[in-house]
Amino acid sequence: MAPKTSESGGLTRLLINIAIFLGVFTPVAMLLERNLENFYIFKMDELHDLAKRGIAAHGNDTGAIVNYIYNELAEKHPYHINTHRHDEPSEWIINNAGGAMGAMYLIHASVTEYLIIFGTAIGTEGHTGRHTADDYFHILTGEQWAYTPGDYTPEVYPAGSVHHLRRGSVKQYKMPEGCFAMEYARGWIPPMFFFGFADGFSSTLDLPTLWRTAFVTGREMLGNLAVGKF
Repeated sequence: MAPKTSESGGLTRLLINIAIFLGVFTPVAMLLERNLENFYIFKMDELHDLAKRGIAAHGNDTGAIVNYIYNELAEKHPYHINTHRHDEPSEWIINNAGGAMGAMYLIHASVTEYLIIFGTAIGTEGHTGRHTADDYFHILTGEQWAYTPGDYTPEVYPAGSVHHLRRGSVKQYKMPEGCFAMEYARGWIPPMFFFGFADGFSSTLDLPTLWRTAFVTGREMLGNLAVGKF
């Protein structure tokens, strides 16, 4: 009988600890959720204006547009932008997520925001994921198409437009040919990692890319936390 009593006591303690954790964590999470706006450093209208000015200045020259965007952001947010520039090849990382494939350059990553350049020169298609953050795709060159179940026509986003994937929603998307975008997400970023890493663990098994993605993202997130950016 003693072993059963011991097991019962262990389970009781575990349940009590879980209840205490939830009791403490839930109100903290609710408080943070109501105040997420206070943690954002990027303004959506300014990002859209920056993308449009970059396109107006450089047309279809994607590299020049990205350089234009990076330089202005580095000037405005010197403590929160990746100091490893986009013209360092090692900072560009293959990205497989939701069946789609492209490459990304991480401009900023923190607990509540990320800003990347994402795209491909040859086209791709996949699942957007269902995320804990609002996602804004600022198209720089090419087009992105999207499909919402129940619709009979595609959403078409050309250069200069913004595709807003609302938090918790999901779509099919496609870059029919070469397309690059400045992608900005605001909300809870860490839970998005499950979607971002799933293809790597279940399909591509590209461990060096998984490590590089985790290293660069962790480096930028911890760097921002170190200067008080949540």
